[in-house]
Amino acid sequence: MTESNEGRETVHHGEYKVPGGKLLVADVMVRDGRLASVQLSGDFFLEPDDALEAIDRALEGAPVDADAGTLIARIQPALPPQTEMIGLSVPAIATVIRRALAKTSDWRDHRFDLIHRAPESPLLHMALDEVLTREVAAGRRGPMLRVWEWDRAAIIIGVFQSLANEVDSDAAAAEGIEVVRRISGGGAMFVEPGNTITWSLIVPETLVQGLTFVESYAFLDDWVIQALGDMGIKAWYVPINDITSPGGKIAGAAQKRINGAVLHHVTMAYDIDADKLTRVLRIGREKLSDKGTTSAGKRVDPLRHQTGLERETIIQRMIDSFAARFTLIPSSLTQGELEQANALANDKFSSEAWLRRVP
Repeated sequence: MTESNEGRETVHHGEYKVPGGKLLVADVMVRDGRLASVQLSGDFFLEPDDALEAIDRALEGAPVDADAGTLIARIQPALPPQTEMIGLSVPAIATVIRRALAKTSDWRDHRFDLIHRAPESPLLHMALDEVLTREVAAGRRGPMLRVWEWDRAAIIIGVFQSLANEVDSDAAAAEGIEVVRRISGGGAMFVEPGNTITWSLIVPETLVQGLTFVESYAFLDDWVIQALGDMGIKAWYVPINDITSPGGKIAGAAQKRINGAVLHHVTMAYDIDADKLTRVLRIGREKLSDKGTTSAGKRVDPLRHQTGLERETIIQRMIDSFAARFTLIPSSLTQGELEQANALANDKFSSEAWLRRVP
């Protein structure tokens, strides 16, 4: 954002890569709390030509604190008859305007650390997510992509889930499966060493500023859709937190925001034992029926079957796809971060109070 000599005008720039679509750019001048001029641009397709000018004019005069609904209500009736949009939408236009008016950053503004360590315990993974998100929030560490490796099978339940409703504790104990609770919402995850691909993307909140909560999921998962496409998998995002393909669900995501940083972590099924999953998780018939399936084993489509690739190869290709689009630098944890995480794993995540916070 830059300020004019008059002191009452500010110029704002925002960009938004529409998930599955095109880049949308907004250059906006604000005067006395309202949009004085708007210039939209990008590599999208829009017909007729005068539709762009009509959109720009419709946004002029809108208050700077207008929500997406208000902006959409200004744009929609201003569109010429039979307007066609390819690679963008009216809600996407509202989003890029809101991003321009907020203090945002772009993927290209950041250097991402790559953290990929030897297998670690589920409790330590839970603690590392919290510690590292707080470190990014405090500015002591930059954004990162952390690839997880598991040293044992585990069930990870969401922060708001009922332990008794989600997990058959006796069956889990009989199978030697550890049960832990994470800091993010969403549903239960069943993971096994060598059969699951999990990562955390930890970024400053400025990267998703101006996006709704749902939009931020699609935005932070867009590189995943592209990476899967690089491997020949046609995949797409399903609100609020799933990635799926013609063969079935591939992955699920969850988020937690802490003091200006966003933790976005994703688990992908490589070759999950579906029978074991149904024994240890209490997955109700209603939950399955709303996904059009009758058994838990059909809820996911393991990547091994879709790609024919080894798990390690898929992980490396995901990393390579991220690095081809953004700046990614191999890094490591500091001794202080490890000490904090170990202490948190022992004091918080291993406690019965935390695990049974929702009995």
